[in-house]
Amino acid sequence: MEWDCDVAVVGVGGAGSAALYQAAKRGVRAIGFDPHPPGHDKGSSHGETRIIRLAYMEAPDYVPLLRRAFELWAEIEQVSGRALYTETGLLQLGAAESQVISGATRSAAEHGLSVEQLDPEQLAARFAPFRVQPGERAVFDPKAGFLRVEDGVRTFAAEAQKLGAELRQVAVDRWEPAGEGVVVHTADGSRVRARRLILAPGGWAPGLLGDLQLPLSLLRKVLLWVPCPDVAHLAERFPVWFCESELGTFYGFPRLGDEPLLKLAEHSGGQPLDAPERLDRHLLPGDAEPALAFLERTLPDLERRVVRHAVCFYTVTPDEHFVLGSHPRHPQVALCTGLSGHGYKFASVLGEILAELALDGATRHEIGFLSPTRFA
Repeated sequence: MEWDCDVAVVGVGGAGSAALYQAAKRGVRAIGFDPHPPGHDKGSSHGETRIIRLAYMEAPDYVPLLRRAFELWAEIEQVSGRALYTETGLLQLGAAESQVISGATRSAAEHGLSVEQLDPEQLAARFAPFRVQPGERAVFDPKAGFLRVEDGVRTFAAEAQKLGAELRQVAVDRWEPAGEGVVVHTADGSRVRARRLILAPGGWAPGLLGDLQLPLSLLRKVLLWVPCPDVAHLAERFPVWFCESELGTFYGFPRLGDEPLLKLAEHSGGQPLDAPERLDRHLLPGDAEPALAFLERTLPDLERRVVRHAVCFYTVTPDEHFVLGSHPRHPQVALCTGLSGHGYKFASVLGEILAELALDGATRHEIGFLSPTRFA
């Protein structure tokens, strides 16, 4: 069979754009497929910013991947000349037994990471806008900050194209194995023959990975921006933050530049979503109330008024860990989905892993805990 490309990448979002770049960097013929241009707002990789952190509350197993992710974010910044990461530190608030506190301290202890335990006086001195409740603890992770999310996707895609990768703005309807490769069928009726396939379809995974019967669900999520005129909330002085409370788990960012707004969102909760195409992007009744109530509780100096909003979705697994690895029946296919609302920070290393799985049949990284077969 005559191959049209060495690697086809389906989905050019966070992980897919990085995978396309990593494949192109290795000198192979790579084609990326996505119905929307890089940096679009139809999936999960948009909304201006995402937190990146090292003392990882979800599981210590992620920490080695994060160390490499930081290296690869720095690499793409150097290659492209674009500033994608801002280090601010991460303030984590919650009860001692909360995942936010216990998970972060566990990861820090297991991997020898430096985190600071702040008592109420220290918290008030360093981060005066925050109010802690009785019994809450504060942990500060200095090796944390935020990433520019749309800029990151666009940068990976642009650098991939500079290295010879091709981008096709078309949806993929299906794929099928063909000998040691695959045939990709697109919505415009085209057929592309690829030696290897990388699937990073986000919420569209059920249609492209239906044979694996992955237990994925979609949750509608709302991002909010509220007025923030005080320079005390600028990134030079104010951290990214994560708080687990009786109202839910919330996170937020400092004010960016001259725009007097602060972004926050609820990580917990979310409305079930049948399909990405049915995502309601309006601000619906009840969308803002939990976050505004949290502001009154924890950041009382901020005005509780929504200036703008964005809507995205999480693609969630039952254990809230990623699905990452080779297809169990088609080793020429590498896949990544189910990032469960905490995947973008890993995009740089996910791209490396997917390219290694597709082109080498294995990866240097320990990803067994994310195996696509763990739900079988």
